[in-house]
Amino acid sequence: MPRFRSIPVRTTRSSDREPYGTVTTTAQAIEVQMASQLSGLPDEAEMLRWASVVSHRLGTAGHETCIRVVDGAEGQTLNRQYRGADKPTNVLSFPAEVDAPGIEVLGDIVICAPVVLAEAAAQGKPVADHFAHMVIHGMCHLHGYDHEHEEDAQIMESLEVELLAGFGIADPYQ
Repeated sequence: MPRFRSIPVRTTRSSDREPYGTVTTTAQAIEVQMASQLSGLPDEAEMLRWASVVSHRLGTAGHETCIRVVDGAEGQTLNRQYRGADKPTNVLSFPAEVDAPGIEVLGDIVICAPVVLAEAAAQGKPVADHFAHMVIHGMCHLHGYDHEHEEDAQIMESLEVELLAGFGIADPYQ
């Protein structure tokens, strides 16, 4: 399982678009690694804000999490190694499998930038909205939500839609 270095961060950001208002992540161990060289991606502060809302909502604020945004080659390598599919995918989640006294680790999320950009274009969605969905989707997986069975998918999708709506983002499943 990947374990990308996580460090505590602080960000404050607000927008007229969503009711969450200012989200402050003080002493919250979420790191965003921008390993992709592509342009037009949301910035680190946006990704931190999306992930922080999920952590606060689901009671894991302060747990170490890493969100790594990668290009196609790295996405394909990880997807092949951990899921057996020799192609990049939009998002991979790696729940923590560590038992470290005094440290609460949630896990890692890998978002493949070219896949998400292509999906956003094909679906006619704003890039930032689709990235928000991928961050929230990955965070839900780290919290134990899944979509392997229809009932579980409905629960997970409902939570994602609720969280996205808080940012003024339309239901991605419509």
